[in-house]
Amino acid sequence: MAQTSDLFVRVARLDDEDALGRIDRDSWSTLHAVKPPQEPPYGPFFHETCLPEDFLVAELDGRVSGYIRLGFATPLASNAHVRQIQGLLVAEEARGRGVARALLSAVMDAARRQGARRITLRVLGHNAPARKLYESMGFAVEGIQPGEFYLAGEYVDDVMMGRSL
Repeated sequence: MAQTSDLFVRVARLDDEDALGRIDRDSWSTLHAVKPPQEPPYGPFFHETCLPEDFLVAELDGRVSGYIRLGFATPLASNAHVRQIQGLLVAEEARGRGVARALLSAVMDAARRQGARRITLRVLGHNAPARKLYESMGFAVEGIQPGEFYLAGEYVDDVMMGRSL
């Protein structure tokens, strides 16, 4: 799909399941996660509402290093022109190497090919690095739900961001 030197973005495959599950578990943090960490035995990464074709995967130096999930914002026909980023995660060892930026660029291209006119996402208010990245990619804050989540002893805002495609 997209490639720059040692970074390649492609659609996920079933055989990415273990690598993506590991990244999910190893990268868990209240900076970006609203669910508690997974405990063994671990369930499958892919399932009936979370299919490989919903994900783009980044390979860096030949290793799966991150993913982004693209879905519909709602099931309504009147909202079918909007796509929503429903997860973005980069392995700790791959951070700072342009993986998230490459995934965001690729997912916006994919959304355009699907006919989308807008793309949205939700990010926790205290996740300053993610918010800065999204803003640099043209996303703007479109709403805030104050204190929407209680994480690690603090109330955290849920920030809605979006942009035209």
